Amino acid sequence: MLTKFLDPKNDVAFRRIFGTERNKDILIDFLNDMITFKEKATITDVTFLKTVQDPEVAARKTSIVDVLCTDQNGHTYVVEMQVAKEKGFEKRAQYYAAKAYASQLKVAGKYYTLKEVIFLAITNFVMFPDKQAYKSDHIILDKVSHEHDLKDFSFTFLELPKLDKSLEESTTKIEKWVYFFKHGEGTPEKDVEHLLKNTNTLYRAYEELNRFSWSEQELMAYEQAEKQEADYIAAIDQAIDDGIERGRTEGRAEGRAEGRQEGREEANLETVLTLLKMGLSDDDIIKATQLTPKQLEILKLGQHKI
Repeated sequence: MLTKFLDPKNDVAFRRIFGTERNKDILIDFLNDMITFKEKATITDVTFLKTVQDPEVAARKTSIVDVLCTDQNGHTYVVEMQVAKEKGFEKRAQYYAAKAYASQLKVAGKYYTLKEVIFLAITNFVMFPDKQAYKSDHIILDKVSHEHDLKDFSFTFLELPKLDKSLEESTTKIEKWVYFFKHGEGTPEKDVEHLLKNTNTLYRAYEELNRFSWSEQELMAYEQAEKQEADYIAAIDQAIDDGIERGRTEGRAEGRAEGRQEGREEANLETVLTLLKMGLSDDDIIKATQLTPKQLEILKLGQHKI
């Protein structure tokens, strides 16, 4: 059944809602809802930055984020929508924040001019299974006194699977945002009209998902992003499953430890071969598999042992 609304978790849809000049008031409202600001210094304006963070040295990784902006006080915000569970995503969050922080310092710049970086991630999977809260805020504290002396980094994670409320049951703005990300595509139009008409930015965010206001070219880009995401997840899942199964089979004959190691190696090889066929770059493959550049090169040369 064709629904009116598209999926806000789709890369193209997410950037349309939160990463465009015409909708920056939606982003501002969302950030103000999500972030706990010192002295209630809420955002009144943002300036969008280039989402491709180039490396300082050519041999290092290029970072691509969903939304990157600064507010009226020069604070930087990195906003990421993460659909697939990815090993080491919490490390990638810190890496992206550090890149955004370092990129502020121009040649001959002064360290004291560096401004705060806030990383915000919406994840469609559970990141912290031991935490009950669906929203968590992380800062750097003194281990003994718990004083907040190092103030330039903070991380907020919104774990969508941890909250399961209907739109009618959602009483806070954050709960409504969670519902929007989880169920935006399938939300009945009457619920949007009835329950969100007075919630201006959320209502407008739904209107941005109205497929009938998208051009044919925009819909093609949306569908391509959807297909790439599905292919990416399926390819990794299948390759890893195949490799683990081979490891189990060989492990019965040659020993469990050796079988598990072979399974991991075969999974890496199958994953790399599949992702190369999909046309992914070395950087994207390294990010997806957590291999080192050297390990990737060995696999590409056909040497299974890493």
